[in-house]
Amino acid sequence: MMTGEREKQLIEAADLLLDARRTGVPIEDLPEALQPKDLDEAYALQDRIAEAYGEIGGWKIGAPSAEATPVFAPMPLAWMAADGAVIGGVRRYRGLESEIAFLLGKDLPAKATSYASEEVVSAIASCHPVIEVIESGLLDPLKAAKLSMIGDLQMHGGFVYGPAVVDWQKIDFKTEHVSIAVDGMVRVERTGSNTSGDLMRLLPWLANEGSKRTGGLKAGQWVTTGSWTGVTSGDPGSAADVKFSTAGEVHLRFE
Repeated sequence: MMTGEREKQLIEAADLLLDARRTGVPIEDLPEALQPKDLDEAYALQDRIAEAYGEIGGWKIGAPSAEATPVFAPMPLAWMAADGAVIGGVRRYRGLESEIAFLLGKDLPAKATSYASEEVVSAIASCHPVIEVIESGLLDPLKAAKLSMIGDLQMHGGFVYGPAVVDWQKIDFKTEHVSIAVDGMVRVERTGSNTSGDLMRLLPWLANEGSKRTGGLKAGQWVTTGSWTGVTSGDPGSAADVKFSTAGEVHLRFE
């Protein structure tokens, strides 16, 4: 159980990161006493930050390898936009990641028994190419303490989704090719490069193991499944284009 004093410290940590995000003036890291000590504390920090941005529109989930336990973070609904969106507001990091996301068409409420993979797949309404915008209150989130980075919404800063993919169930994601270009110049090209090994394992995990925190997944929520291209940097005014060989295209521009 978290003590009241520890809860106050995590609230203070959230306020520091929120202030850094809102002003565009980052901090190098949280003070050591305020850094999450374990994943549960990092998730508590995420929840406090997400609360400041209103309704949750979905979840980002990923794993660094096929064997690793997934980690996940809430995505504020206010940061979601359709293909071709112009991304404004306070932006400093302007990271870009190419991803595949799923829109849920049915509720997956928390329950005592686990969902089978087929049950979770049947709840998916559509599949989409996505650009996740990477932002952080940390100066360099990849150099800060890992739990500080995870607590800061796992570097989440925006979500732009492309058109739904027809017959997405036929896609072999292990051979799918993707490229990301900034201002017309291709920065990264890769094939079968989602680090989770099999991205379709992530949704059942979120519906089952993740339900202890999410309270269950809801129709209309998005689940995005990790980067295929790592983090690519944009600049003010930059346009980004992501193209999957089968799963379509998605585009955005920074103000």
